Amino acid sequence: MLEFISPEVVNWIIIPLLICIARIVDVTIGTLRIIYVSKGMRFLAPILGFFEVLIWLLAITQIMKNLTHWIYYVAYALGFGLGTFIGIYVEERISVGHVIIRIITRKDVTELVDSLREAGYRATRIESQDETTKSHIVFTIIKRKDIKNVISIIKRFNPKAFFSVEDVKYVSHVKAGDEEKLVRRKYLHFSKLFQRKGK
Repeated sequence: MLEFISPEVVNWIIIPLLICIARIVDVTIGTLRIIYVSKGMRFLAPILGFFEVLIWLLAITQIMKNLTHWIYYVAYALGFGLGTFIGIYVEERISVGHVIIRIITRKDVTELVDSLREAGYRATRIESQDETTKSHIVFTIIKRKDIKNVISIIKRFNPKAFFSVEDVKYVSHVKAGDEEKLVRRKYLHFSKLFQRKGK
């Protein structure tokens, strides 16, 4: 098919475009692979790695054949930048994995905990006391795709409540009571570390 197209069009448009597209796909897959490795998905990451290297070899082969064409280098670099952006965007849209949301507020959290549980989320509440004030801390482990829904529940409860969202690498399947014990244990460890840093 390329025989019917002028060499200039092939060298300056078609091949650079193919290199850019290949690099976008390659880096997008690579970005997803790194993210999935950090989340402990050991089976999916190697499969993505296979296709990542295969596509990269196809792209780099074209550049090595035509080292004098600067447009190929530009296409390669452009594909890398776009691939990184697209990879992060795709991962956010897929929303794979779990996160832990920690809510800290001085307001009584009974209503918040009830709202979270009614929505189908497990929640653990803990009271915290510093030198002058008393605060309430609520922990909930949810799927990443549910972050917006949980945040909206928090905002309805208290728009000024402080909350943080952290990735969770692994979530064991435990009973609700056991889960609460694990969260409390983690909180106590966190509190001790915080107190040491404060000193």
